[in-house]
Amino acid sequence: MEKQSTVEGKAKTKNGVKRMVFALLSIVLELFVIFTLLTRLSEHAFWIEAVVRILALGLVLGIYAQSRTSAMKMPWIILILTAPFFGVTLYLLVGVNGGTHAMRKRFDRIDKELLPLLSKRKKENLTELLRDMDPAASGIALYLDQQSGYPLWQNTDVLYFDDAAKGLDAQLEDMRKAEKFIFMEYHAIEDGTSWHRIEEVLEKKASEGVEVRVFYDDMGSIGFITTDFVKKLKGKGIACQVFNPFGPGLNLFLNNRDHRKITVIDGKVGYTGGYNLANEYFNLTHPYGEWKDTGIRLEGDAVPSLTIMFLEMWNAGKRTGDFQDKDFGKYLPVYKYKAVQKGFIQPYGDSPMDQEQVGEEVYISMAEKAEKYCYFVTPYLILTDEMTHALVLAAKRGVDVRIITPGIPDKKLVYNVTRSFYPALVKNGVRIYEWTPGFCHCKMSVADDKMATCGTINMDYRSLYHHFENGCWIYEKNIASEIRRDFEVMISQSTEVTKQYQEGKSSFLRFSQLILRLFAELL
Repeated sequence: MEKQSTVEGKAKTKNGVKRMVFALLSIVLELFVIFTLLTRLSEHAFWIEAVVRILALGLVLGIYAQSRTSAMKMPWIILILTAPFFGVTLYLLVGVNGGTHAMRKRFDRIDKELLPLLSKRKKENLTELLRDMDPAASGIALYLDQQSGYPLWQNTDVLYFDDAAKGLDAQLEDMRKAEKFIFMEYHAIEDGTSWHRIEEVLEKKASEGVEVRVFYDDMGSIGFITTDFVKKLKGKGIACQVFNPFGPGLNLFLNNRDHRKITVIDGKVGYTGGYNLANEYFNLTHPYGEWKDTGIRLEGDAVPSLTIMFLEMWNAGKRTGDFQDKDFGKYLPVYKYKAVQKGFIQPYGDSPMDQEQVGEEVYISMAEKAEKYCYFVTPYLILTDEMTHALVLAAKRGVDVRIITPGIPDKKLVYNVTRSFYPALVKNGVRIYEWTPGFCHCKMSVADDKMATCGTINMDYRSLYHHFENGCWIYEKNIASEIRRDFEVMISQSTEVTKQYQEGKSSFLRFSQLILRLFAELL
């Protein structure tokens, strides 16, 4: 089958690839100039070399003292000690991010305004109610409430989509019913067939007086749309913003991308999951065989959490000026809704602007709280020592721990790193499956037919430490069972590679994978 363009890859339409190439070349040139300048000067002035080495030692001590996981610190320490001039240059360009400090202040400010609005809507202490039912599971809910600021909810119906195309169809139907506003926030948008279906609805609703906003990440969409996309939408009455425009320059905010996928309609219905708004996610194109993605629809009390996440990014995403919204309350309507389902749901956001790795802690907690089984599916598997330990310990406790990864990768380099993590897992009882039909992009977990997660968070450094992400923790037996059944279908379509990696690989392959893992944080 002939490969077709992807969100992360080539563009088939008029797009921003030239801008991306220019920016990358500019960054490489900056790195080269700084490295060359330091090297040449050191040849003529001994004190410059001494200063660089002292700076290298200071950076190493500073990195070592950071509260981050060792897997994030050691590559920088090794690189700086091995090649001080190159390591210091690269760290100052990529590792230290001057833009992050200003962004932290903006996100801290907006969160202090927005998150208390959710607390005021809580009718009762649902974490205590859940604790009486299931003490182990309630610990995850309490953690999310206290550390992410997003409460636990009931009175919410959840609909699970085992196929992104089903989610999009339902999404369009709900959007056609919008009366007040439609908010859409996505990592990647392709100005193609799938988006045109959405755009047609958005344009019509905007003409009817519905407030429509679209927010997308520049890096995620750069392969498919230019800045003309913003002008086009504004011409149709649709407000549009770009997060973190990609460009050349030192101390860039490059590592921190908006990887969230959220749609909110009138503050009453919300959608999230793994799929972006590009053709391949809905199997209209097949660059890597069949594409597997999932999502959920929420209706009821939990939807305002998704609204708050959108308003956070929309208002804090711009680096200059005051926040655009002055009245957040109008997007948080109070209305009566009677849910059919009796379970609990907790949408949550994860931000690189704080020191709390919410997405990673939830995955670790799922493994720790599981008693019978715990399944995970992720397109990329690049784990910290802490998560590896949690998965292995669960397997040693007798929990059936399984992980599904793609059978056909979208990025071969990252795929080699993913496979390098297999041996340490399978040798300790974790079972690994590769989804044979193609590329599985969904990010989910499920445990014991009672709790599950669905959202945007991959099991890799980039999602867990660098990106703005969102997920939903679900404690509802019917939905958890439905997700588990979908896992069983995926497993039946997969090739189990557990035994293969228990037996080990060639020394050369292991060595090359270990080298790649040193730079996993940057992949």
